[in-house]
Amino acid sequence: MGLHFLSGSLTFDPIVHQVDGKTASQVVWLDALLTNVDRTIKNTNMLIWHKELWLIDHGASLYFHHSWTNWQKQALVPFVQIKDHVLLPFADKLEEVDIEFRQILTSDKIREIVNAIPDDWLNWTEGTETPQNLRDIYIRFLEERMKHSETFVNEAQNARKALI
Repeated sequence: MGLHFLSGSLTFDPIVHQVDGKTASQVVWLDALLTNVDRTIKNTNMLIWHKELWLIDHGASLYFHHSWTNWQKQALVPFVQIKDHVLLPFADKLEEVDIEFRQILTSDKIREIVNAIPDDWLNWTEGTETPQNLRDIYIRFLEERMKHSETFVNEAQNARKALI
C-alpha cells in the first residue's frame, strides 16, 4: 500500500514500449488473479517511469466486492475479460509464471498482505460486516483463486491463442 507521484512518467503504449514475455505474463497473471478488468488498449493503467513499467490504478480489481453475496462463485470464474488485456499478446510464459507465483503467494503471504489493510480502508460497507470479516472474505477469495489458478491461466492461454 502506497502512493508515489511518478513525475515525468509516460503512459504505456504497446506500440512504443516493448515488454518481454515474462513481464507480460506476470502482469496478465496478476490481473487474472485479481479480476482486474481495467488494463486494456484503451486504458492501459500502466506508466513508464525511468524506463521501468509501473502498474497503476487497481480500482477495478476484485470486483466481486460490489456484491458480497456471491464471492465464492466469483472466486472460481475463469475471468473471460482477460481477452481484452493489453499485454495478453505478449504473455507467452503464463505456465511458468503460474508455477513461480503459486510458490510465492502462499496462504501465509496472502494473509500477511490482506491483514496489512488498515481498518479505515474497510469501513465502507453499509452492512454489518466488520473490517476483519471483510479481510477474511478477501483472504478466502484469493486463496480459492490461487487453488484454482489453472482456471484463469487456461482462460488467458486460450484467449491469447485466439489473438495470435
